[in-house]
Amino acid sequence: METSALSFYLISAFILITGLLTVFTKKLFRAAIWLLSSLIGIAALYFVMEVDFAAAVQIIVYVGGIVVLIIFSIFLTNNEGVSMPAPLSKRKIFSAIAVLCGAGYTVMLLDQHVWMAHSANAYDPSVKKIGYLLVSNSPDSYVLPFEVVSILLLAAMIGAIVIAIKARPEEK
Repeated sequence: METSALSFYLISAFILITGLLTVFTKKLFRAAIWLLSSLIGIAALYFVMEVDFAAAVQIIVYVGGIVVLIIFSIFLTNNEGVSMPAPLSKRKIFSAIAVLCGAGYTVMLLDQHVWMAHSANAYDPSVKKIGYLLVSNSPDSYVLPFEVVSILLLAAMIGAIVIAIKARPEEK
């Protein structure tokens, strides 16, 4: 097995394990830390695929921005050590059905897809090309995704502020 394939499988297993730990942990702060680990694993996967700019954006926006805001929100609400309640049995059944339907749909789409060989020069991941696409107004530019990411960060900041300002029971 090649080194790149082995590193891909190891990083993918790390992402899956930390993602599952994010969902199934009982402590809120631990869930945020496992989410942080999962997002760092995704950035590592981008580095393995030699898409350095996407990896840097992953680290800056999601790891450095969103997850840090989530952790600050947890600390500001003083709920870092509180265990989350167990989900209702109805919710467990619905979640299991949703996961099975999603997995079945994914397998169906993969089965119907025609896989074609591609050339080695399919795209140019250089920062110069990405910078040009960020400021150009061509139909294949990145202006809209860039604006969506900025709105996502704004929503995360507003959410963190709302959680932080919310009156605590002892202050009423």
